[in-house]
Amino acid sequence: MNVSTGLYTKSVDGLSLHVRIYGEHLPGRPVVCLPGLTRNSRDFHQLASILSQSANPSKVVTIDSRGRGLSDRDPDKSRYTLPIEALDVITVLDALQIERAAFIGTSRGGLILHLLAVTHPERLAAVVLNDIGPVIEVEGLKQIQAYLGRGRQPKDFDEAAALLEQVHGPAFPALAPEDWRDMADAIYREIDGRIVADFDPAIAEQFRAADLEQPLPDLWKNFEAFAGKPLMTIRGGTSRLLSAETLAEMAARHPGMVPVTATGQGHAPILHLDGIAERIQSFLATPSI
Repeated sequence: MNVSTGLYTKSVDGLSLHVRIYGEHLPGRPVVCLPGLTRNSRDFHQLASILSQSANPSKVVTIDSRGRGLSDRDPDKSRYTLPIEALDVITVLDALQIERAAFIGTSRGGLILHLLAVTHPERLAAVVLNDIGPVIEVEGLKQIQAYLGRGRQPKDFDEAAALLEQVHGPAFPALAPEDWRDMADAIYREIDGRIVADFDPAIAEQFRAADLEQPLPDLWKNFEAFAGKPLMTIRGGTSRLLSAETLAEMAARHPGMVPVTATGQGHAPILHLDGIAERIQSFLATPSI
């Protein structure tokens, strides 16, 4: 497997955006992975390894959004917005000469895909939404606000894994000890001898400041732009962000959508566990993609 961990492209406003590529020289339709609010490309490492080494392998591109992972932090914190991050995705595609791809979007990454479905529908060959849809439950957002407010710094990665299990364990009974360590390796990074969450703290501050008492707009009009495109939506069985009712309504409005429930997982499901990677692989092998 050919893995590039040091590829950077420039955003339109001059930031370095880090991209990791699996199976760089594989032919066929590439798969592009977009992470959640405070997450990064390492979330997709195991999934990308599976997809790029299968019997019908795919080139997989995972992106660190601005302010996350190895991408630059934005000096103008007001630019951590969905439209700007969506433009960053298009900039990366253009730099890599990818005209059309299948996309996997976790949480915020899936919201970006809702925008791209309207602004750049020609770039989306197929879409996998991971625990996100056109209606976001306020209870789930409040849960995210609460855990982003916990500032305890772990002394090592084992303690980081223990902290993650302490916070998220009730929503993820399916996870084994090694899964919590994998999650810690994805979320945290050692910087100057300290184990820190691998994102600009301004992103969490911005999210914690959001007034969740105000009604949230839905994205059903954006969702309608997925019509005619192969679509899979994965919901964590214990998710508080994407409800079972919204998943059912999505399936009703997009009759070809493939709904998947990740049993024993909350927001957002880990995609290489419990056969989910194989289901994604089978979906992406659809001849029409």
